Amino acid sequence: MCGIVAVTGYKKALPLLMNGLEKLEYRGYDSAGIAIVNSETKNITCNKAEGKLKNLIKNLNDKNMPGTVGIGHTRWATHGKPEIKNAHPHTNSSGTIAVVQNGIIENFQDLKNKLQKEGVIFNSDTDTEVIPHLIQRELNTLSKLNLDKNGSTLLVAVRNVISDLEGSYALAVLWADAPTSLVVARRQAPLIIGLGEGEFICASDTPAIANFTNIILPMEDEEIALLTPLGIEIYDSNNERQYRSPVSLKVSEQIMDKMNFKHYMLKEIYDQPETAKNWLKNYLIKDLENGQYQINYPFDTKFFESIERIEIIACGTSKHAAMVGKFLLEQFSGIPTNVFYASEFRYSPPPLLPNTLTIGVTQSGETADTIAAIDMEIKRRSSKEDKKFTPNLIAITNRKESSIGRQVLNIIDICAGIEVGVAATKTFFGQLLSFYGLAIKFAQIKGTQGSDEIDKLITELIKLPPLIEDLLEQHNESSEKLAHDFFNIKDVIFLGRGINYPIALEGALKLKEISYIHAAGYPAGEMKHGPIALLDKKVPVISIASPGQVFDKVISNAQEAKARDSFMIGIAPECNGTEIFDYLMKIPSSTEWVSPLLNIVPLQLLSYHIAAHRGLDVDQPRNLAKSVTVE
Repeated sequence: MCGIVAVTGYKKALPLLMNGLEKLEYRGYDSAGIAIVNSETKNITCNKAEGKLKNLIKNLNDKNMPGTVGIGHTRWATHGKPEIKNAHPHTNSSGTIAVVQNGIIENFQDLKNKLQKEGVIFNSDTDTEVIPHLIQRELNTLSKLNLDKNGSTLLVAVRNVISDLEGSYALAVLWADAPTSLVVARRQAPLIIGLGEGEFICASDTPAIANFTNIILPMEDEEIALLTPLGIEIYDSNNERQYRSPVSLKVSEQIMDKMNFKHYMLKEIYDQPETAKNWLKNYLIKDLENGQYQINYPFDTKFFESIERIEIIACGTSKHAAMVGKFLLEQFSGIPTNVFYASEFRYSPPPLLPNTLTIGVTQSGETADTIAAIDMEIKRRSSKEDKKFTPNLIAITNRKESSIGRQVLNIIDICAGIEVGVAATKTFFGQLLSFYGLAIKFAQIKGTQGSDEIDKLITELIKLPPLIEDLLEQHNESSEKLAHDFFNIKDVIFLGRGINYPIALEGALKLKEISYIHAAGYPAGEMKHGPIALLDKKVPVISIASPGQVFDKVISNAQEAKARDSFMIGIAPECNGTEIFDYLMKIPSSTEWVSPLLNIVPLQLLSYHIAAHRGLDVDQPRNLAKSVTVE
């Protein structure tokens, strides 16, 4: 969740570090800091600040920080409050070692207790601070062997230390006595090396590297590396030297442009027609022989034929997309499908059943719980000798070159382009489209739906981009006006049924994430079973009423809320029954199948404008991070 940037080479480190940290701001953080080695004096200079990066920049204006090797960090608090003393980098007692870390050291308290008994004094509440002290102790031991003070010695010390660490981490380490060296390591947390000419940059995510180089070398799990201006040495957990070719960044991973929009989130909401076009271009292919459309994936789908059940693992917004996917897969293909919170799946997995497809959904490709759950499922299925228990895996992600992209061979890349806003919008839309594609593919393979029904759905999906464009133009200004009525609202209820119940959940999540208004989504029919007690004139209700088999029921549920004096907002086409709403956010008529793709747009816009009207940090809401890389 934190952001790491580390550089070594011939250029001044400070500008590279600050540029990289700026590109990682979107991940979410509450403090920032840097450390740079002065090769002439062999001193490490640290500077840290609470709050946004601008506070660190202000601190640095009056300071001269020469040096070509350095580390930087944006911290999202886990152990210890977001205070300067807990900001990274952390150093040993003499200030000769500096460390930045992403992840959680689960056994830090035991390690800290042992170090304190040895006389080590701690200055923070973090789990990270044990690491520089442990490295110092290891270097003291190695010095007795008369080893040279260089990067190789630091590499050995760090390798010995990480063998004692439990949990997840991405590390970057400096040592004043090896002023041109940088040691980095990872376990269950992302770390990428960017390759320049005689210089290298290491970071948690590609945006921090894109301005430096488009050639990268993603580190694998349990690897450690020594970086100097002369080259890179990478070793695996068995201390065996690794050799592999670097890869090129995709153009979409290099572009972070807000254009003329006030916030990235609004720009990304407006990107959704393009996301739809990309999906149609990449995955919907017309067969020239029979004129029929087929879903085309970059992997062999023959194993789909044997699939008897599906389990989907996801978190947050991705889980809401998965819930829509469950509805589509079951209704179109007839395959029993279950959706699990990744964090719960790890500790209460369902019984192993044969011929099961496991789908991991993560926009970043780095979500720790999802990756760990997929890894667990691979291991427990691989332990069975019966081929019916073979791990059948698919990952749906926006970052193909990510941890899950290296973990799972069958990748559905949603191709939405980099998303900077912490609150997911276009990536949710892309995930939804991915599930429409899977439902169509399975229906065609299993023959569970008539070709006419599938053709009708495909025709509606083809018409989607201009419909989304019209929705954006129609609701952007009206949502801004409606947002004024929410300025003092403290609670909002979202209602949906059937395939649109997950959209109610997603609408509530968006409002909570960026406006800090308490919101809850419910199946509309469940209101009278308890939540209706919350309703009065101070609690508006947003009801999704798409024409279809549950339309009349949703309208009846809305009547129940209106009778309790709630202000009623409808997401629906203008038709008989929708006059009940005090305010109608009009949606074009469509089948119930594709309605989620339309209904989400005005909900995103409304949440955005409420947060913007309140003057909040829309792109980087408090306490949240874009990539949740800790459990």
